Amino acid sequence: MKRDFTKLLDISAEECRYLLKRAAFIKQARKIGTPHKPLAEKTLAMIFEKASTRTRASFEIGITELGGHALVTNAAESQMGRGEPLCDTARVLSRYVHAIMIRTFAQETVDELARWSTVPVINGLTDLYHPCQVLCDLFTIEEIKGPIDGLKIAYVGDGNNMANSWIEASILLGFSLSVATPDGYRPDRALLERAKSNPKFALTNDPREAVEGVDVINTDVWVSMGMEQEKEDRQKAFASYCIDDALLGLAEKDAIVLHCLPAYRNQEITDVVFERFQDVIFSQAENRLHGQKALLEWIMTEELWKA
Repeated sequence: MKRDFTKLLDISAEECRYLLKRAAFIKQARKIGTPHKPLAEKTLAMIFEKASTRTRASFEIGITELGGHALVTNAAESQMGRGEPLCDTARVLSRYVHAIMIRTFAQETVDELARWSTVPVINGLTDLYHPCQVLCDLFTIEEIKGPIDGLKIAYVGDGNNMANSWIEASILLGFSLSVATPDGYRPDRALLERAKSNPKFALTNDPREAVEGVDVINTDVWVSMGMEQEKEDRQKAFASYCIDDALLGLAEKDAIVLHCLPAYRNQEITDVVFERFQDVIFSQAENRLHGQKALLEWIMTEELWKA
């Protein structure tokens, strides 16, 4: 059966925990130089409609290290850029490759690609969700702080794809999550309704309330790709949402700060706080490789691995 990863809620809690465990195994195997190539002779098509650093590097290196090959396509330079229907692109690529990863704007693009593709489709990022990033962030948190079940997580900033995927993760795993966004920049409304199923989820417009007593603070840029024309308005709306020493002081003393990058210093996070947690943040970036290798291995093999 084809397994797509268009959003975090495509997988079960058991499958998510397996992927986190598997990522740890894969990271250790790479560290000690143990060959691990379960995807020999398999090809991943990578479609980019948005610019990329970490997504491209982690997936391209990941599939290579697993023994496979990456086909990198800029949508603007393909027939997609000339208006070829997604259903046709999906059916053609399905005849060539073993999985497709796409980084694009609309979630509907990913969903339609998955609908027509006969091979697994991975959401590398859309304006609505960023599931690969949050999956790997969960791995980072558990690597540093231990099981997420007993932790309090906060997300402060724009109610964007990162906020939405964090909310999905809290629905999936049931951990404590507080999200702080300005009233006009809240996460997806339908997703917020689903989040009511988790009594440990809270939404507020006060970042101080969100971070009080938490173990992990997560943030993201205030102006995502495609929103540059809103820059001035967004900077005003988010002025009190910067992760600074005062805000950090409300969290637990051993709290960590995550940022999915790229970071704009002294906007969503001060330069001082960023540099204090730079090792955590760049470990978080590194873990995109290990977490996505676990995802690729799982999604591109016939066996349903069990934890």
